[in-house]
Amino acid sequence: MLNTKMIIKPEDIIEIVLRRRWFIIIPFCFSVIVGIYLSITLPKVYQASTLILVQPQRVPTNYVRSVVSAGIESRINTISQQIMSRTNLEKIIDQFKLYSEPKYEKMYMEDKIEDMRERISVNIRSRTGADAFAISFEDTDPERVMSVANTMATYFIDENLKVREAQAVGTSNFLDDELTNIRVQLEELEEALREYRKRFMGELPEQLETNLRILDRLQEQLIEKQQSLRNTKNMLIAFEKQMSELYNMQNDLSIDSSVEFETEGSANLDQLKNQLSVLKTRYTDKHPDVMRIKRMIAELEKPSEEDLDQEISEGNEEVASGNNYQDLQMAQRDEMTKEIKAIETDISEIQKQTTIHQERVENTPKREQEILSLKRDYANIKGTYDSLLSRKLEAEISVNMEKKQKGEQFRVLDPARLPEKPIRPNMNRLFILTLAAGLAVGCGLVFLLEYFDTSFRRPEDIDSLLGLPVLAILPSLIHPEDIKKKKIYQFLSIFSIIIASFLLAGFAVLTFKGVDQTIEFVRSFVKI
Repeated sequence: MLNTKMIIKPEDIIEIVLRRRWFIIIPFCFSVIVGIYLSITLPKVYQASTLILVQPQRVPTNYVRSVVSAGIESRINTISQQIMSRTNLEKIIDQFKLYSEPKYEKMYMEDKIEDMRERISVNIRSRTGADAFAISFEDTDPERVMSVANTMATYFIDENLKVREAQAVGTSNFLDDELTNIRVQLEELEEALREYRKRFMGELPEQLETNLRILDRLQEQLIEKQQSLRNTKNMLIAFEKQMSELYNMQNDLSIDSSVEFETEGSANLDQLKNQLSVLKTRYTDKHPDVMRIKRMIAELEKPSEEDLDQEISEGNEEVASGNNYQDLQMAQRDEMTKEIKAIETDISEIQKQTTIHQERVENTPKREQEILSLKRDYANIKGTYDSLLSRKLEAEISVNMEKKQKGEQFRVLDPARLPEKPIRPNMNRLFILTLAAGLAVGCGLVFLLEYFDTSFRRPEDIDSLLGLPVLAILPSLIHPEDIKKKKIYQFLSIFSIIIASFLLAGFAVLTFKGVDQTIEFVRSFVKI
């Protein structure tokens, strides 16, 4: 009987264990047997993993930049989705005859594929500073687990090459299309610039200085023409006045009119020469007024000599001299009139050109703003075009690099191997839980039996519970039959302990070595 107020000594515990040993040994052995049964009968799930290293591109990035810019996690997730597609998983199921056991006969393919996805896992890990990831597969067949894991790794490597090449080609094609569109826009802007320059030729900003110089030159020409016009008009007025006076005096001339006519002609010739001298002081010999006066002097000198000779030879000096002089004067007046009209036409043309160039100068700021806007748009499009062209060339180089498998690649670092131990059930945990359960049940039974036991087994029990002094202690009366039973109990105890030890050893071997090695161990032990 247990008393909570009584101090229990270690020897008391040993005495209780020895006395109640069957309540400990039997639950313990039963628990070990259950553990052995579970370790043998529970389905063993094995796992095999293939470690894949992400190998950087072989060409330095300073020379060739890859167009595949997605991170390793993103690309692995993308490839995982493609690998775990229904088509690929069905191919793997058929290739390795998964779910061929009778218990899977009524299982739908969708359920098989979903279960297959749950058995596959991809874990990214870092190894010696490099990116790597592991592909794991779980199944009850170790060899099949290894084969499927290696096959999945091969799929990952092949799919990565396809994805990278497809992404590089897609990027190159996209840049090519964008480059074509930008080229069309650029050509349209170039054509717009050409049409603009052609349409507003003369009003462009770079022609402003030329227009200003032309305006200065036209202004000088206008002043010069206006001065020449004034001089010519003055000469015409004086000439017409002189002709009028000579016409009025013609009827009053006497027989010596020839002499007077010569005198008047000489006076007119002298006047023209004086004007020529004045003009030469101001202009050069190529000036229109100078050349015109020279022609008039030459005409006066030539006809006068010829008319005089004709008058002397024919004897009719008066009629010939008068008629020729009048015709000469009329011709000179007509010439001066034509000269005035020509000068006025030149002045009108100069003024017209001045107006045109003045409008060009006034429109230049407006054209400058418009052409700056066109040039700015052209510069932006040209910059975009140059940038796209550079990226297009880089993309083509990257495509060639991916096709030649010089870019980033997946390489098997540790291939999947044949697993020796299952990952489920956890044999170590099962071993510990089984032993703990057996001992807990046995100790619990012993505790309950001792707690409810009302018998006195030691003098201290009487003293502590009843408070009465113990007068005498009688030893146990041992009968010969009791001795025989005691020996049988001792033998059974030793035998049960041996059986429990064997069970525990077998369970331990089964836990740490596996079923196959345990069977081999038992066979070798039996042979011995």
